[in-house]
Formats: sequence, C-alpha cells, structure tokens
Amino acid sequence: MTSASPGIGTRGRFEGKVVFITGGGHGQGRMHALRFAEEGADIVVVDVCHPVDSAVPYPMADENELRRTAELVEERGRRCIARPADVRDVDLLRAVADEAVERFGAIDIAVASAGIISFQHFDDITDATWDAVIDVNLKGAWNTARAVVPAMKAGRRGGSIIITSSAAGLRGQMPYCHYVASKHGVVGLAKALANELAPWRIRVNTVHPTGVAMDSTGRESDSLMGTLGAANSDPAIMSDPLFLAGAGNRLPNQANPFDDDSPVPVIEPVDVANAVMFLASDEARYITGAQLPVDAGNTVKP
Repeated sequence: MTSASPGIGTRGRFEGKVVFITGGGHGQGRMHALRFAEEGADIVVVDVCHPVDSAVPYPMADENELRRTAELVEERGRRCIARPADVRDVDLLRAVADEAVERFGAIDIAVASAGIISFQHFDDITDATWDAVIDVNLKGAWNTARAVVPAMKAGRRGGSIIITSSAAGLRGQMPYCHYVASKHGVVGLAKALANELAPWRIRVNTVHPTGVAMDSTGRESDSLMGTLGAANSDPAIMSDPLFLAGAGNRLPNQANPFDDDSPVPVIEPVDVANAVMFLASDEARYITGAQLPVDAGNTVKP
C-alpha cells in the first residue's frame, strides 16, 4: 500500500487521537491502522501471533507482520505501539491499554477487528472450534471494550468503538453457524453498549463486510470469500449452492461496472477501513448502535 491509498478523505481528521486496534498484524486490522495514521492518529495494535485452532484455514499474523504494521505506521509519521496479545485474555489487553495511556495520554477510538472463521456444517464443528470462534469473535470484542472503556471514561472526551461483524452477522449464512452466531452476537453487544456508554459520549457501532480480499502481504483477511482457496477448506462445502448463494454479492465488479453478470467477488480492506473511519469520526457524532454494511449488496439480496 502506498501513502496514496484509494478513498483517502480529509487528512488530519484524527489529529491528536489515539486508536486501539485488535487483529492489526495484517489484513483489515493493518489497513485500519494505516488509514488512521494517514489522517493523523497515533496507533496501538495487537494481534495473537500464534495459531488459534486447527480448523481455521489460513495463518494468523506473526510477530514480524505485527512489527511491520508498526513500521508502516511510523513511515506515515505517527507513533505506534504493537504488542502480541490474544483478545481472549482481557488482562493482556488491559496491560496494552494502560501502556497506551501512559505513553500517548488517552484512548479515543477502538476497533475490535480480530476475528476468525472456519467452514464446517454444524454437526462437524468440534467443541474446541466452537469455543475458539465464539471466544475470539464475541468475547474478544467484549474484552476490547473492557480494556479501553475505563480510559475513555477517564479522559472525559467521549469515544468511539467499532466492532467488525460481517454480512453473516445480519443473515443466516452457512456452513459456519459458529461464525454466524458470533457475528450476530457482537451486534447485540454493540447495541447494549451503545445505550450503557452513551452518558460518557462513547458511541458503539458495528461494520458488516462481505468477503474481503487479501491484503498487501498476500495473507487472507478475516473474510468469507477471501479464504476460498485455503488448503483446509473442504471443496464440497466451498461448492455448496447454499454457501455460494449466501456469500455472493450484488453490485457489479468495478472492472466491468455495467456487466450485470459480474458481481464483485470480494471488496478491498480499504473499503472497510473507510467505513470504520466514518463511524469513528465527528461526521458520525450522532450515530450509535448502528449496523453499517460494506457488502456490495450482499445483505439486501432477495
């Protein structure tokens, strides 16, 4: 990615702000970090940096990738804290949040981007895989809020929390009911937190991508379609008509914008980052408890 990424808006929108991002080693989380840095924010990124469950059909970010995110932020003239941390461990997240406040003085925005997916029919999902997906995707978002909200309250300057859900957080897609359950769960969590945290001017929203393309490192992001070619994906599942019908989008590919038969297969990480930045900005100051699809029409299909 160059400093002239597509979709760049008003530079300096986040000057003086501090953004805490989970899943920042690569994919969508890295793109969030770079876009916020381009518009003036200092960045805090965490990622698990080790395998989570054998059923997940793509590699997790490693520490080298996490360090590279920090380097890319610093190349954009902003400060960055990058630490390995599992979002399932709230004590680790709290320690990083405390470090951020000590070094940068505040936490203004949090993006709970860490997430995993695997592809199995419901009766093939093991207890371990169910727990991993629910704990990373849902408990991880809850832990992120638990880690950053005390600093937001203490700072008395409001805040914004954006949780990455999915098109599968609004529709009953298959075959990954554990993922669908987790991504529906964060919608309820965000709505409840939006009410509970409103007196402190802390807004909470969810963003709902469809499949997201690989990032510049060649690694897959947390996505539906982005993992289709992964080695551990069952070809029978990947060709299931119900899966394909659920995962497909409606808007045409921008390479052929007037070809009704070529819907965009996946969106780009920057498309999600731009939506996240809108929800975090003062332009969205009265938007809370909302679900913003960035899905090329996935969730409005008949």
